[in-house]
Amino acid sequence: MTPTTPHDPSHASPLGKATEYQSHYAPELLYPIPRQLKRSEIGIVDAALPFVGEDWWNAYELSWLNPKGKPVVAVGSFRVPADSPNLIESKSFKLYLNSFNQTSFPTTEAVSATMARDLSAATGRPVDVSLQPLSTRPAATIGIPEGILIDDLDVACDRYQPAPELLATMPDEVVEETLYSHLLKSNCLVTGQPDWAMVVIRYRGQPIDRAGLLRYIVSFRNHNEFHEQCVERIFTDLQARCQPQALAVHARYTRRGGLDINPFRSTGDNPAPDNTREIRQ
Repeated sequence: MTPTTPHDPSHASPLGKATEYQSHYAPELLYPIPRQLKRSEIGIVDAALPFVGEDWWNAYELSWLNPKGKPVVAVGSFRVPADSPNLIESKSFKLYLNSFNQTSFPTTEAVSATMARDLSAATGRPVDVSLQPLSTRPAATIGIPEGILIDDLDVACDRYQPAPELLATMPDEVVEETLYSHLLKSNCLVTGQPDWAMVVIRYRGQPIDRAGLLRYIVSFRNHNEFHEQCVERIFTDLQARCQPQALAVHARYTRRGGLDINPFRSTGDNPAPDNTREIRQ
């Protein structure tokens, strides 16, 4: 049975627990978590989201059987709308994907349709699924954003929990620019394991103080929160402290368990980024 009831991550989540892998299709493994649990902490109400966006997942360990019992291996991408009531806990997603390993499907399209149905039911919104068997020779692009890397700024860092008071603007003419950093690190909300990411900030408004922004990004270093929640916290802190006319925040996290997660949040003035990988992905 496909799950539709979301959970609190502090209870029955498979994160941080010994787990027996299931190799036959098991949609009940998906573990949805209400986004509102953490959004309430940063003043977001679902009825009035301050952003649009999506969570773009990439999967590199996908397999199922064709009708003759021969394995098919593939890569996949999954785009979950930011306005979905629930996010999917990442280990449960990995367990769910592995449950396809010994299950036979007639076509790749049948697998894609099954995953789209299950993920849409779990998140509460339609999820876009794209699967590419390796026999089709899919290609990947690795690149860097078109913007200004702020990591070489000579700053002293001594804050390792989110410190929005470090954010400030400089009195000057309105600018439109892209700033990015490879120094974002946070920790899993449940296990405390480190999560590494590149974060890209596009905005239009008064110039953001780059030294303060870099120190703010570093301040997440000991913070425990899921990927999607960190990006939403960064977005709302920048909105509150810098009041840009337009804003987009995009983070590309390194993979764990064959999955990477790439949340994007925007005021709607910036198009969603493509799936160009960060070098560590």
